[in-house]
Amino acid sequence: MLTARGCCTLTWNRESKFRAVGNLSIICAFIVSALVACTGQSVLAEEASSPGLKYKVAVARFSNETRSNTSFFVDESGNKIGKQAADILGARLAQTGKFQMFERQDSDEVSAEKVIAGLSENGVAVDYLIIGSVSEFGRSTESQSGVFQRAKIQKAYSKVNVRLVDVSSGRIVHAAEGTGEAISQSKRTFGVGSSAGFDQSLTDRAISEAISQLVSALVEKITDSPWRSFLVSRQGDNYIMPGGARQGIQPGMSLHVYQKGELVKNPQTGGTIELPGQRIATATVSSVYGDDEFSEISFLKISGSELSSDLTQYYLSDK
Repeated sequence: MLTARGCCTLTWNRESKFRAVGNLSIICAFIVSALVACTGQSVLAEEASSPGLKYKVAVARFSNETRSNTSFFVDESGNKIGKQAADILGARLAQTGKFQMFERQDSDEVSAEKVIAGLSENGVAVDYLIIGSVSEFGRSTESQSGVFQRAKIQKAYSKVNVRLVDVSSGRIVHAAEGTGEAISQSKRTFGVGSSAGFDQSLTDRAISEAISQLVSALVEKITDSPWRSFLVSRQGDNYIMPGGARQGIQPGMSLHVYQKGELVKNPQTGGTIELPGQRIATATVSSVYGDDEFSEISFLKISGSELSSDLTQYYLSDK
């Protein structure tokens, strides 16, 4: 009996150890996941709250190159999916806190040249323009039937292409493609369970996933380039630059003043190339003024070389 009890006790102890080890593994995995999540959130929070100059970006309406022509996928202009993709991309870029966003979705134009011309007419000087298209979109519904169970699977697939245009030169400096898929499934067993009709949210989720693949590359490409602004006027000892607090410009901030480089023609492409500018002075922001992003200006003090009366030959940069 003692041996039996001893064996029984030993067996129970082993199982307890196994259970303890298993529970410990689960707890460790949970702690690691929590730490990773907290770290990711802190990094995102730090990135979103980090100060910096904001780039001006305009998002044009995306074209719909798909064959989807049902009432679910088009509006009165025939392009519901394209507008939806542009809305999602604009919202994602705004969430980064690195851009001042402008929309051109009230216009039916999708060509870069016409959109840039429209922005200039409205007095909006943006740094970059994003144009794009929904090149593929499709939905499918599958049904699976068993002896006791039935399942309905709905899928949506999308492919989005974007092009980043440098407004100053009108050239495409970046192009990317993203794909997304969304799935919804409902099951019924012995007649019990959920039954699903047409799930319109799959369209949103598929496009959103495709856009998510593009955002990081767009942010990196834009923010890697030097921030630029220009001098528009002089009042006494103060120079005036467009932009203010909403663009990240604060009193006491220092910027570099460059004299524009010479324009030369590339014999291979026929295009015009601006040679690197020369740093000649330092500008310090003394005050900012304005009620919105269209009327904001900053007053600067210039130290270093004396500037000529032709302010168009200079530009300001943070690098």
